[in-house]
Amino acid sequence: MLKRIAITGPESTGKTQLAEDLASYFRANRVPEFAREYFEGKQGDYTIEDILAIAKGQLAEEEKLAANTTGILFCDTDITVTKIWSQVVFDNCPDWISEMFVQHRYDLYLLCYPDLEWEDDPLRENPTDRLSLFELYQEELENAGFNYAVVKGRGEQRLENAINFVKRLTDERS
Repeated sequence: MLKRIAITGPESTGKTQLAEDLASYFRANRVPEFAREYFEGKQGDYTIEDILAIAKGQLAEEEKLAANTTGILFCDTDITVTKIWSQVVFDNCPDWISEMFVQHRYDLYLLCYPDLEWEDDPLRENPTDRLSLFELYQEELENAGFNYAVVKGRGEQRLENAINFVKRLTDERS
């Protein structure tokens, strides 16, 4: 039975690296972050419609991979990211995103804590408020009653913590 694991959290908290490392460790498929592909070559400011398109694209890519995956599917970002992103930037969240946040559940959410150094990137914009953003993520996951674990640490320790959370999930549901 397929187990979907979302890697979520604020910017520059190691989501992509963690998703890659977990997929490699567990020899599993990984859904890349759709926003990077979406914004490649895009000019100008983004809109809430762009965030909605990213949410839909992310889920479409996930569904494509899920159709041919057994075992574990690691998702580099999830609908939580677009929900919080639209709320913080536009003080509004499209209904579709809010609905999918509740409907499209994962077996486990790995919430990345902002204890890593900020890495500059043209697509990133919140270097100073990652902790307050982390708290928004945690509040959303908690209020929804989702199964989540906070991933902390640096380097191998961070990966080992995440591996242990995944192993607990797979051991209890085997």
